[in-house]
Amino acid sequence: MPVFALGCAAPSPYFQDVPATRVQVEGAVFAVRHKGRLAEATRLNTQFAPNLMSIAPHAETALRAVTGCDVIELRGDAAQVLGILHCDQAQLPHALARRTPSCEVVDVFVPAGAVTGYLEAECD
Repeated sequence: MPVFALGCAAPSPYFQDVPATRVQVEGAVFAVRHKGRLAEATRLNTQFAPNLMSIAPHAETALRAVTGCDVIELRGDAAQVLGILHCDQAQLPHALARRTPSCEVVDVFVPAGAVTGYLEAECD
């Protein structure tokens, strides 16, 4: 019986044929792959992140930096995050998809009584 060993940076089957763009967001390093309305951020570094909510803001910033699209939903876990995107035709293809951006969260806004926060990031 064949045994396959996959590294932790291996993409999910849907993204196997998509090249990754490496992105760093405040110390969190991701391999981001984009295909259609979906994008996947696979975390490459070791960092304490016990659940999706602990890494979601960084993953969302990485997905936006690479795709240029709005992230309308995140699914997954602390190691691999799937983003469901909303992209205007003018946003595709995004210029950052060909290079390795580095992003920093510069502001966080959480409306009073809300569960969802909004991030403002600066990427070079």
